[in-house]
Amino acid sequence: MGFIDKKIPSRDITPQVIFENRRQLIKVAAAGGFGMALAPWFSRHALAANPQKLPAIPNPAFMAKEEPTSYKHITSYNNFYEFGTEKSDPLAHAGSLQTRPWTVTIEGLVKKPVTLDIDALLKLAPMEERVYRMRCVEGWSMVIPWDGYSLSKLLNQVEPLGSAKYVEFISLADKRQMPGLGDNIIDWPYQEALRLDEAMNPLTLLTFGLYGEVLPKQNGAPVRIVVPWKYGFKSAKSIVKIRLTQEMPKTSWGRIAPREYGFYSNVNPLVDHPRWSQATERRIGDPKGIFAPKIKTEMFNGYGDQVASMYAGMDLKKLY
Repeated sequence: MGFIDKKIPSRDITPQVIFENRRQLIKVAAAGGFGMALAPWFSRHALAANPQKLPAIPNPAFMAKEEPTSYKHITSYNNFYEFGTEKSDPLAHAGSLQTRPWTVTIEGLVKKPVTLDIDALLKLAPMEERVYRMRCVEGWSMVIPWDGYSLSKLLNQVEPLGSAKYVEFISLADKRQMPGLGDNIIDWPYQEALRLDEAMNPLTLLTFGLYGEVLPKQNGAPVRIVVPWKYGFKSAKSIVKIRLTQEMPKTSWGRIAPREYGFYSNVNPLVDHPRWSQATERRIGDPKGIFAPKIKTEMFNGYGDQVASMYAGMDLKKLY
């Protein structure tokens, strides 16, 4: 049979990252998660647009069953006030963010405080892809394939002291790069925090990418956390410092509006925001737009089996 000189369409070529990680995928298949694991891989290569790849192995234990939101919508409808308060502002203005060089300092109540550059963080643990439901306090939601590893893997490296009870996250604040800092709505830098057991929960993801590519700047590059059972503002972006403390840290939104943004901020449909209900949500990217049917919001955003035990005995209507 003679060779046919015909260009193969790119859509028919196995993506390189899948080819290079075929052995790991076979292991996933043997564990029974093959179909669920492969789905976000293929949609990633169909929808993602950034040439900087971040190969990550799908973890079938952390895969939402819903269809992932498109890369386009994930990267164009964002809250990132360092670049403006409109949902379109981060995409329009985050190009000024410089993500190299970048270091993250881990300090406070730890045995081994350290400052690591972003490349060292990337190599600290194997990269996983997890598809998480994400819920915003304003009532919209997405399903996002995030890439990273459990934050606990970093915290274990620095060995928290027995007196450590909370983990504080501090974001970059640089007026030269972030035009939104001219707005005094927040006392910069942006600060968020978790209880130590929340930070150590396997679901809490130290995140470097989405859809198998490095984080777009408007989504919190080069490193952020993702806490899927809490409202989105708890997942601090563009982190430069992680501090372990004994006392509960003050958080940015907690300072501004404590009645609206409590420290825990768990997704709880039984607790209304003072200005709107939290009982339902609309999925961003639904082709019906504002006419899309409302989705009933689940307690802990559907992650109750993994996290509810941390709040046993707490009144989650008061400790919201």
